[in-house]
Amino acid sequence: MKKRPKSSGGGANWMDTYGDLVTLLLCFFVLLYSISTIDQAKWIQIVKSFNPDAKEVSQIAENPDVDANDEVPGGVEADEFDGLYEALLKAIQEAGLEGEVELYKGDGYTFITFQDNVFFDGDSSIIKEEGKSILTTFSNIVAGVSDSIKEIQVLGHTTQADPNQMNEPESDRVLSAERAARVVAFIQQRTTVPADRMVAVGYGQFRPIAPFDTAENRAKNRRVELLITKSDAVQHSLEEYYQEMNR
Repeated sequence: MKKRPKSSGGGANWMDTYGDLVTLLLCFFVLLYSISTIDQAKWIQIVKSFNPDAKEVSQIAENPDVDANDEVPGGVEADEFDGLYEALLKAIQEAGLEGEVELYKGDGYTFITFQDNVFFDGDSSIIKEEGKSILTTFSNIVAGVSDSIKEIQVLGHTTQADPNQMNEPESDRVLSAERAARVVAFIQQRTTVPADRMVAVGYGQFRPIAPFDTAENRAKNRRVELLITKSDAVQHSLEEYYQEMNR
């Protein structure tokens, strides 16, 4: 009588494989659920971090159930920061300042350039009445979108008066810093944007946007700039903003 071969004892090994498969499937569905409500702005930042040289993000995860006018986490309307540019543009047009104010809308920021004669006389850092009126309008507009603002930077600039000789360092630096500080203080007193989100910077003559060779070019360099960034935007250097605006 032949003896039956002894069992190897591996008959239950299929259960281990099955258990591993079920675990992997569970992890997969948890992953799908976790990205089903991904924030679009954060997704853009993630994609750009892997593709820093890309100009556009062609594939963006969007939640089709969220309406553009619905509130998003944090109580900020999805499109309120985008509406800031339109409101500022309308205010500039109504004030007839198209020739003295430049407005630029970028990805997550709005950049405004005021020629210095809009706010100040000559070498003065005292805001003119016309400038106060403009800043009051600006303060009212940004107050409506304060929750979506990451930071307001006010940048003061002078120009080199003599094409062949630098300005006296102390007066140059102090003038640009005082102008920026006075604009920030004025806005701070008239808006709901938290004070710690407003910054004044004086660059003196050292961030020119035109040569110092002619009176017209020197006038371009005398300016006050306002950089308003969105709360979830990636911050860049001033040079990077300039490069993007001049493309």
